[in-house]
Amino acid sequence: MNRSTKKFDVAVIGGGPAGMLAAGRAAELGAKVVLLEKNSTLGKKLLLTGNGRCNLTQIDCDVKEFIEKLGKNGKFLFSALSAFGPNEIIEFFAQNNLPAKIEKNGRVFPVSDSAKNVLLTIVNYLEKNDVKIITDAKVLGFVFAKNKISGVRLVKKTISADKIILCTGGKAFPITGSTGDGYAWSKELGHTVIAPTPALAPVKIQEMWVRDLQGLSLQEAKISLWQNEKKQCVFQGELIFTHFGLSGPLIINASKIINTLLRNGSVIIELELFPELTVSELDKKLILAFRENNKKDIKNYFKEMLSQKILNLILKLTKIDPDKKLNFLTKKERRSIVMLLKSLKFTVAEVMGFEQAMITSGGVALKEIDPKTMRSKIIENLYFAGEVLDLDGPTGGYNLQICWSTGHLAGESAAKII
Repeated sequence: MNRSTKKFDVAVIGGGPAGMLAAGRAAELGAKVVLLEKNSTLGKKLLLTGNGRCNLTQIDCDVKEFIEKLGKNGKFLFSALSAFGPNEIIEFFAQNNLPAKIEKNGRVFPVSDSAKNVLLTIVNYLEKNDVKIITDAKVLGFVFAKNKISGVRLVKKTISADKIILCTGGKAFPITGSTGDGYAWSKELGHTVIAPTPALAPVKIQEMWVRDLQGLSLQEAKISLWQNEKKQCVFQGELIFTHFGLSGPLIINASKIINTLLRNGSVIIELELFPELTVSELDKKLILAFRENNKKDIKNYFKEMLSQKILNLILKLTKIDPDKKLNFLTKKERRSIVMLLKSLKFTVAEVMGFEQAMITSGGVALKEIDPKTMRSKIIENLYFAGEVLDLDGPTGGYNLQICWSTGHLAGESAAKII
């Protein structure tokens, strides 16, 4: 039999970055707050961010530019980001004795390079503001009547609260507890949920020879996405080859669009190894180089231009003898090399699933949430924050900032009228 506990002003469901900041902010403003987390500890997914270093935010852009990076749904974040943006989260950690540093491309990390320190800092913030933390709290549903939630049903008890903040995350990295629970509850409460799909994920490639490039990293690569012989878009950045295909920031950021394109047919990723030169310019460059080095064999000449793995692959695909002298290369062989250097094509098999995706694209429809308060337009005492929302961005601290901003605003809004 369920037994009720004492009543709280605010109950926050989900102990990730959005939930912890929402709970801490509400309590800081005087609300009696309970934070419910189904795992045995808080911030399990947070510990994995930035390869364990925790990319706190993105500082290399203003509010407008930040919003543009989030795509068509970005405008929803304007109020939350303006009130509590990158500068505010950096100041928040500084005030709590965790200084930050800015690295390449505006990425912000704690000076300690430790996601564990980030989590400890936020947990201390919660404890300082007397947030009641209940772990191993499996939520079964809600006590709901007259368009209002009066309680959160757990396995052995019901938590009573005036306000509820749903911060259950998405479906990415289910090993951390992100299993999409919040989507089902949101639907039950009358909200629309945009179908969740994996985002910021590696891409599996059909061609088996991609394995020959495993471990290779290209710092400034350029790729184009093609469908039905039409170029769809271009991305530049760091590319990493894996045993199954492609990864790295460049591919991770392209994965959402690749997933969308795959719904309409096959997708080709075209890699340009010499993006600064046209096909004609590269061909002329090789003609001159081959003349000047005509007694060199092809494998030794290209060692100066290409990584050994790329060179081996090109020779494999063109079926050219590695020991062949440059002055014996035919025009057809030279052109085949040029075309691979300018257009190495990979056929997408799939975007890897939620197990390897960093975040979830899709979620609770933003049109049903007030962007100035994060309050539901359907349930009068329900608020949302974090990855459960239909809002996501590229790598580089954008998605964690979405959590900080929406969590802070939801907590503040829920605490205002108790």
